[in-house]
Amino acid sequence: MSEEKQRLGWHAVKEARRESRHISGPLNLKMPSRASTGGYGAIGTLDEEEGRVASAKNSIGVLTHMLLSKKINLLLVFLPCGYLSYHQQWGDQYVFWFNFLAMVPLASILGDFTEELALHTNQVVGGLINATFGNAVEVVVAVEAMQAGQIRVVQASMLGSIFSNLLLVLGCCFFFGGLYHKEQEFNATSAISNLSLLTLSSLALVLPTPFAAYYEIENEEVLMVSRIAACFLLAMYIQLLFFQLYTHSYLVEDDDDDEEPEMSFWVAFGGLIFVTILVSLFSEYLVSSIDGFTESSGISKTFVGLIILPVVGNAVEHITAVTVAMKNKMDLSMGVAVGSSSQVSLFVVPFIVLYGWAKNIDMTLNFPHFEIMLYILSVIIVTNCVMNGRSNWLEGSLLISTYFMIAIGFWYEKVREFR
Repeated sequence: MSEEKQRLGWHAVKEARRESRHISGPLNLKMPSRASTGGYGAIGTLDEEEGRVASAKNSIGVLTHMLLSKKINLLLVFLPCGYLSYHQQWGDQYVFWFNFLAMVPLASILGDFTEELALHTNQVVGGLINATFGNAVEVVVAVEAMQAGQIRVVQASMLGSIFSNLLLVLGCCFFFGGLYHKEQEFNATSAISNLSLLTLSSLALVLPTPFAAYYEIENEEVLMVSRIAACFLLAMYIQLLFFQLYTHSYLVEDDDDDEEPEMSFWVAFGGLIFVTILVSLFSEYLVSSIDGFTESSGISKTFVGLIILPVVGNAVEHITAVTVAMKNKMDLSMGVAVGSSSQVSLFVVPFIVLYGWAKNIDMTLNFPHFEIMLYILSVIIVTNCVMNGRSNWLEGSLLISTYFMIAIGFWYEKVREFR
């Protein structure tokens, strides 16, 4: 892609997944074409059968490469540990950490299947698939936590995902990129656009605050204001997709539109469904252990949601974003860090509120005032850092320091139980 084109949310994450494949090693397995399998007719029947066998072997090769090419997939060894720790009741500490570690590679594999499935469609449908499943892990974990009554964890994980992308990941991109390049340039217009969307989401968090304290989640006025604000945020997200995929699609056009899928449609679709089920299962185990984990470790639910859980869904993209920043591909890094933050604020947060409404669960946007202030201040700090379209290691250190200062504040934050 040219430097003039913008990396906006899902599109940057898609490129990051593609970049991570190049980092782990290219795979030159292609689906056999009809021409190579003998075409039609009696003579071609045997060739078609051989083609199906070759296709099956190719899919197995692709799946094997997908599992073995990334070092982070070594964490798959914790899948049986997570399952056994829950069913054999090894204790909440073991259940939490084993399932936490197991979900990190599952999120990576889910992203690979999403990209493969999208390649079987056109740009619009593929964009919708990437946008929908790009935050599937965060949505699944939040839904499981909400159904378990862990509203504080849900709220904290939503903010934590934004803080992680906006401060830690972007800060690491600036810092490590700045160690290799004295000064780096990026598309400031795209970054400011995403930060404007984050500012809009901060308005939605401020609106419910005058009506009740944050722990009074059953307050009807707070619930109604939160749900209406969620509708507006989701409508803004739909408009953003329409902007990216239709009216201004040239801004996010791919130079690799001719890229072919490496596995069949049904293998990609089946893999996506299977891994999503696994994510749902292990996230249920993870969420069920949070109460016992926080009691035995002394770590607050706020800290678990804001600092620990965001690692699950985005670890691979985060590593890739820093790697490409070191290669001076700052627009891609900015798209992953800032674009992903705006996607969480405009899609994941309002979706969770509206899902709670549909399930008659009191989920609001009335966050603790301390957290709202830190959120707004973080957006302001990042805006000041990116508005000139240049970055260096010092600005990266500033953002990383901001993240760790916030983490220390959340470690000591005392949040009153909801009622």
